[in-house]
Amino acid sequence: MTSADDIRPSGEPAPELLEGRLWVDGCFDFFHHGHAGAVVQARQLGDELYVGVHSDEAILENKGPTVMDLRERLLATDACRWVTRSVPHAPYVTQLDWISHFGCKYVVHGDDITSDSTGEDCYRFVKAADRFKVVKRTPSISTTDLVGRMLLCTRGHFIRSLERTLAGEEGPGTDEEKKANGSAMRERIRLYATDETAKKPGADVWFWGAQAGFKELIRGAGPKPGQRVVYVDGGFDLFSSGHIQFLRLVTEAEEELAREDGWYSEQAVNERRGKGADYGPVFVVAGVHNDDVINHWKGVNYPIMNIFERGLCVLQCRYINAVVFGAPFTPTKQYLTSFPWGTPDAVYHGPTSFMPSTNDVYAEPKEMGIYREIGRHEFEDVNAGTIVQRILKSRDLYEARQKAKGMKANLEEAQRQRELLEEEQRKKETSR
Repeated sequence: MTSADDIRPSGEPAPELLEGRLWVDGCFDFFHHGHAGAVVQARQLGDELYVGVHSDEAILENKGPTVMDLRERLLATDACRWVTRSVPHAPYVTQLDWISHFGCKYVVHGDDITSDSTGEDCYRFVKAADRFKVVKRTPSISTTDLVGRMLLCTRGHFIRSLERTLAGEEGPGTDEEKKANGSAMRERIRLYATDETAKKPGADVWFWGAQAGFKELIRGAGPKPGQRVVYVDGGFDLFSSGHIQFLRLVTEAEEELAREDGWYSEQAVNERRGKGADYGPVFVVAGVHNDDVINHWKGVNYPIMNIFERGLCVLQCRYINAVVFGAPFTPTKQYLTSFPWGTPDAVYHGPTSFMPSTNDVYAEPKEMGIYREIGRHEFEDVNAGTIVQRILKSRDLYEARQKAKGMKANLEEAQRQRELLEEEQRKKETSR
């Protein structure tokens, strides 16, 4: 029988091993902030980061079924701002000839053990060759954790006030534990807000509240001369191919407008380079809704990820330049005209909405003449709801995977309860 790992690397081999070119590999199933945490730490260790992505077949053979297919998982790694290149069909057990083919001297992985189907360490060969570096695993998050939240309908992950939580004034534990947790969360946001080198400030991060308005959390690079500021908003729950493709198309739409205006002319490019370095024509601000806002519209235990986790997922995306935590569900003229970066040149919305509303939440951007829509695309139906349905349809396979990870709860009963809650929510939405 041929193993799913028997495929060989394609393309011409690199002429030499480069100290600054590092390798990370994994499943990256619905790419979340835990994956991004390993990636950003790896990027800090070198100048380039190649990311190997295992095939669906290799993952099934060694671990269990994937939620997202290889194309969706590659879309996610390509969109991570610290990734230099994604490499599909990377072997589940990391091979020296693979990483050498791409000129990567070292492999980076978290401080946990990853085993293949035989129970052996997936990194045994690179460890033996002294070509292995370790970074800290992101605490309290994994694909298994997220699947558990979906199957068990838990709500313990919700955050009432991110601002108070970061200040150490809210959350579980003693006062000292709250302060320590808040400080660790602030530092993680700062790390994820770095630029593509993972060493310098990148994205701006702000809070917004109905009473207090905008409040700065992290100062990033900010808009550059000539860039158009555009706004997108949403829940971004289980940040996945639907969100990523939408954001990529927003960037492409703005690049096309800039091309028509001469942004990419030789003269314009040389002028920007003469002042330091060339850069793109758009500064994208993403508004992320609070947990209670999403749960009001979607019920059950949505969002599956809390606002902190969803914000980190958005921050790591190369198509985003700023994040607003606690953005309103309805972007009013008052909200948009009070932007720290000035009134946005455009407000973009995708072809579908995961959170239904009987009102036109974009009525005021339309009146302002700044509303734009992104057309239909192949991943438009991929959102938190469809990902949950993928899990439920293959419950037996995921139950085996969860039990293998130590989950002891009665998942069959949990699924039945979730299906009842989902049906109840659908009836509510229909009656609105």
